[in-house]
Amino acid sequence: MDMIKSMTGFGRGEVTENNRKFTVEIKAVNHRYLEASVKLPKKLTAFDANIRNVLKEYMERGKVDVFVSMEDYSGTTETVKYNSALAHEYMKYLTEMAADFGLQNDVRLSVLARFPDVFTMEEVETDAEELWDTFEKAVRMACSNFVKAREKEGENLRKDLLDKLDEMEGYVGFIESRSPEIIVEYRKKLEDKLRDALEALDQKADEARIVTEVTIYSDKICVDEEIVRLKSHIKAMRDALTEGGACGRKLDFIAQEMNREANTTLSKSGDVALTDKAIALKTVIEKIREQVQNIE
Repeated sequence: MDMIKSMTGFGRGEVTENNRKFTVEIKAVNHRYLEASVKLPKKLTAFDANIRNVLKEYMERGKVDVFVSMEDYSGTTETVKYNSALAHEYMKYLTEMAADFGLQNDVRLSVLARFPDVFTMEEVETDAEELWDTFEKAVRMACSNFVKAREKEGENLRKDLLDKLDEMEGYVGFIESRSPEIIVEYRKKLEDKLRDALEALDQKADEARIVTEVTIYSDKICVDEEIVRLKSHIKAMRDALTEGGACGRKLDFIAQEMNREANTTLSKSGDVALTDKAIALKTVIEKIREQVQNIE
């Protein structure tokens, strides 16, 4: 049996290697499709697609937020670059200027070094493959912990839904057994009314007429087909929960069909007791519909 996963969850991964520490946090809520929002430091923006590909290995649905931070302890992230050609240009024009104005060229090295862009600070290029090797470990650790949290919550949802299906079966069983009793009671009430009315006229009740009336009433309140379909839906949902895996969409469809049959059953309700159970049936189905929205 594959584990059922909730769409809500949280996972964290932290890996330190090669003087760098990567921290990845993942949180998610229910959503119809997989929608990922990835927040990356500037140095890691090139790995956005890599992360999304990894996420697809661990999840199929959910609104997922991924937060990433990186700390670099190497101390060699920037380097000084000397622009020799530009320094020569400065000196060339300073010499020309001295000649034009008959002045002494008194430019010292410390002054020339402060001229714009003679010295610049540049970011040290990092080996992308080496960076991703470490970063990926943190991403997968966060995903793994995220899946564990989802599976734990998914198991709680599975147990809760199975309990609710048991409750549904109880209501369906009551409706199934009560419906024939209503027809018997209706026939007796009809016979009693006719007997009382006809006794005053010294006439006998027309058995054919009674059978016709009872048949019409029976057809009006008959829920046999609805009961059969409800039982079938309960079994289908229980089987899906037992089989596990990404069954959220299937469960949602089954719950909609359950609700349709419950509405029809309630509309055909023949007495107070049956109406109460039909309402209780609808209530538990609504709870099931809410719960399955959280299953992947």
